[in-house]
Amino acid sequence: MNRIEVIVLFDIGKTNKKAVLFDRELNVVEEKESIFNEVVDDDGFPCDDAEKLESWIDQTLAGYLDHAEYEVKGMNFSTYGATLVFLDETGQRCTPIYNYLKPLPEEVMEGFYDKYGGLVEFSRRTASPALGLINSGLQILWLKKTKPEVYQRVKTILHLPQYLSFRLTGKALSEHTSVGCHTVMWDFDHMKYHPWIVEEGISLPEPGAISEIVPVTLGKSTIPIGKGIHDSSASLAPYIIAAEEPFILVSTGTWCINMNPFNHEPLTADELSQDCLCFLSVKKRPVKSSRFFLGRIHDINVERLESFFKVKKGSYKGINPEREKIHKYWLASRDGGVFFKDGIPEEYLDRSVDLDQYASFEEAYIQLMVDLSRKVVHSIELIIPGEDNTKHLYITGGFAKNPIFTTIMAIAFSEKRVFTSEVDNATSLGAALVIANQIWEGFNESLDLGLKEVFVT
Repeated sequence: MNRIEVIVLFDIGKTNKKAVLFDRELNVVEEKESIFNEVVDDDGFPCDDAEKLESWIDQTLAGYLDHAEYEVKGMNFSTYGATLVFLDETGQRCTPIYNYLKPLPEEVMEGFYDKYGGLVEFSRRTASPALGLINSGLQILWLKKTKPEVYQRVKTILHLPQYLSFRLTGKALSEHTSVGCHTVMWDFDHMKYHPWIVEEGISLPEPGAISEIVPVTLGKSTIPIGKGIHDSSASLAPYIIAAEEPFILVSTGTWCINMNPFNHEPLTADELSQDCLCFLSVKKRPVKSSRFFLGRIHDINVERLESFFKVKKGSYKGINPEREKIHKYWLASRDGGVFFKDGIPEEYLDRSVDLDQYASFEEAYIQLMVDLSRKVVHSIELIIPGEDNTKHLYITGGFAKNPIFTTIMAIAFSEKRVFTSEVDNATSLGAALVIANQIWEGFNESLDLGLKEVFVT
């Protein structure tokens, strides 16, 4: 029996870890998903279980390499951003995979911004709002100042996608999508590493083409392996290649990342203060973006609702209210809504809302979604310029399956055509797409985005 030629893509999210197999037409032929419990780092702060992640990748890959139905022709990785991995001279991790939500002590940054033109100018030049350790470059500064004995052992620093690739290739590589996503490493004025990297004596691999592959002998086969890609940039890639009209992409998951590849206006101080930034696309072009911690805030508050109303976990997935009902809640929320009236709490859980006012879990959940969606709408509006040429808004990821969220997007952006994308695994697809030409001669890049328009009557 002829085996199906596949690219194996490991898509590592903060919550879900997936292995996705694509055939020559980039159709998904198999998908495996796992969720790992977090562990704690050497300071007792929650972090990803690196050992379990590495073991899962190794075991999953071994199964595919020896599979009766599939012939592995290539591999790549996409992962969440803002995460560095520190390696010693033997290529082994010196530290846990630190969580980007870990607090950054004030003393680490003392005098830093002043040295480089002040916070506003530094943020503008690096297209990165000040986000603590979410600015992954600052993880280097933090380790250097707080754990000098560990830092002395560090010989190689890689972003997480490139680390997972390095484990198989032995090549310490870099690429622009990981370096160019709110890391404070990249100088957008001069399109190179910011001078502070050199002045701090930090050695980093020079970013190269996202399509670069490294042939590696695995078992009886030589497999071309990609260098990895930042997940948000990966999710944008299929749309940049296939879309015929200017668009905004709303990529939902743990984070809701809104991307406008057609807004070329420089970042302003006001935009930076509201968590706007620029990514670098797979074509090394700035993409103005905004972010909201939608999935994380949603899940934490849904847990409270599920507990209060004594319903099964995941019950919200069965809620599909009439559009008129959603519209009614949306209009009623114009004066501030109910949840998060005083902003998002530090721990993301709004305990101030009296849930007794709701007759059912469904009513409370609709209100929660309306109030969260209003914040997403504001976030999207930040990346729409005065002269807006975008005609379409595409929603992908987990919340594309949430009818309350998609209906509100269609109501809020009635001047655009709003679509959900039925392309499964857009992030994985983008990561496979950027290396497919290197894997299969004559590969056809034409894609069906599987768009479904959201109508509001």
